[in-house]
Amino acid sequence: MAAETRRAPKRRATGFEQLDGWHSWQESVPGAYVMYPVRKLQNCQVLYFNFNLAKEMGLISPRHPNVMTKELQKELLDTFAIRIINEYDQKQNVRFHPAILKPQNFMATRYLQLQHSDKTGRTSGDGRSIWNGEVEHNGVVWDVSSRGTGVTCLSPGAVEAQKPLKSGSTQFGYGCGMADIDELLGAAIMAEIFHNANINTERVLCIVDTGGGNGIGVRAGKNLFRPAHLFLHLKQGQRDALKKATDYLIDRQNKNGEWSFHSGTSHCYDLMLDKIAGLFARFSAQLDRDYIFAWLDWDGDNVLANAGIIDYGSIRQFGLRHDEYRYDDVDRFSTSLREQKIKARALVQTFAQLVDFLKTGKKKRVEHFKNHWAVLHFDRFFTAELHDLFLQQIGLPLVSRQKLLKEQLPLVERLYRAYSHLERQKTHKKLQRVPDGVNRPAIFNMRSILIDLPQYMQGSSRGKRLEHLPKEVFFDLILAESARGADRTPTAGVLSKIAQFQLLYSLVMRKAANESDVGGLLKKVITQASRCNRGDRLTGDGLLFVVDMILAKKRRGLIANKSVQTLVNELISEQSPPSTSRPHSEITKAISKDTNTGRLYHTLLSLVDDNKESI
Repeated sequence: MAAETRRAPKRRATGFEQLDGWHSWQESVPGAYVMYPVRKLQNCQVLYFNFNLAKEMGLISPRHPNVMTKELQKELLDTFAIRIINEYDQKQNVRFHPAILKPQNFMATRYLQLQHSDKTGRTSGDGRSIWNGEVEHNGVVWDVSSRGTGVTCLSPGAVEAQKPLKSGSTQFGYGCGMADIDELLGAAIMAEIFHNANINTERVLCIVDTGGGNGIGVRAGKNLFRPAHLFLHLKQGQRDALKKATDYLIDRQNKNGEWSFHSGTSHCYDLMLDKIAGLFARFSAQLDRDYIFAWLDWDGDNVLANAGIIDYGSIRQFGLRHDEYRYDDVDRFSTSLREQKIKARALVQTFAQLVDFLKTGKKKRVEHFKNHWAVLHFDRFFTAELHDLFLQQIGLPLVSRQKLLKEQLPLVERLYRAYSHLERQKTHKKLQRVPDGVNRPAIFNMRSILIDLPQYMQGSSRGKRLEHLPKEVFFDLILAESARGADRTPTAGVLSKIAQFQLLYSLVMRKAANESDVGGLLKKVITQASRCNRGDRLTGDGLLFVVDMILAKKRRGLIANKSVQTLVNELISEQSPPSTSRPHSEITKAISKDTNTGRLYHTLLSLVDDNKESI
């Protein structure tokens, strides 16, 4: 591997020229990365490009049409169709023509990972990724990294083998260094849908098809650093390196306008800790209410340092509250949806340990910070965010939510508990295997009743009195399509909880409307609830089937790369809120030009609908 040194400062570049391997992390935190020579790959194609993101980053002109030109494709391939020359290549003395070598080295960063036997980060980090660099546009800095660029010495496979591995070898788990094209395409679709729903996430800038079912996925974000980038220095007791990494995080957030303080501000670490607690409280509450499984854990590996999603390999959006699903990661099972709040709390607790170490120079046991003020702040903020998101999911406008949370909090809590009791109901069957893990499915689709109930109440009620659905009808409406046998027969306990929920729901509506125009409020609730609880949401299973179908058609030559781009764009638009979607006329125009693409698009929508209640 190349030495961990920083070259002389470069001149200011523009556009894709900025992505030449240099990153300010190399100057700020020496030793926190491994540098690799890089070579260009031949015979590659651009499968997907995020035009909107590229324009936001200043990589292409705002006037550039959303069409892949020969010039743009060449620039993308020159920039992103690359592979590292790793330790195996160097040991075998593999020679490459000078014309395909990049002039500068690229870094793979070190960070903490629990899947490594060394739990302090000495051997772990970017196992199949390198950082292309950073882009600055309109005063905002973006990180850009690529996965699928070859196996590094930081991969679990290389550590297990205790020797350099050849890129592409599958002899050791997580030691291939490649990325499957279906994984990358799925990430591009889901990440952009989440972004449009105001969920903090990495975004996919470009996908390069390198052939053989493999590809390179280029991710971008205003901050792609993870808590794990800091935690390895904490676990190793390296206070100086930890301070440099923490100051770097603070100053990046400050430069991008996210935080109002910088590393030179008095009490900056306490200010950071307060921000971290709030960000992770809101993020974990969002995941909980939106049924998004993101495998949070205390090591801070699978999450962004500013509380967001990174690494879509195990990300799933559920149709129902499948909170007993666990991902099977070969040697261990993941956490579950219901445990994500606990893990987010543990992350904040570790940040509290980190700040105390920076301030005192003594590293106390993490258990010492179980009831730290920042952790208690997380608890309070999580509960407040959860209740507000729940009221938003019900369909209540901001003013009504604020009034209820201020004046009727006990009532809101009772309503949430009744709702939560029903949405957590599982099949009478035991835990069962699924293709990538285990699950005991939920049997009630409570999101659907948030649309049906206000519609019924508005149509059947008179004055202030709100009519309730017959309990058996309510049960039939929430019952999952997949429910079978005993799950289809309501118990006395479930019917009692249904009655309680409707009573509390009608009371909340009357209190929110000041006991006056309940009908007018219900009209607003119906519109908003329909947006928040759409029935045809793209689940993890739905995404897998959609991507498999697209790539199967591409392999058979039935659609071209241009059609793949169109289909991805339309799926993203169709699954995004109206305010972020393109007009329907544009969608119709885009898919009607190609009959095959149009037919395939409608098939994909059917696949989404068929899997709307799955994991």
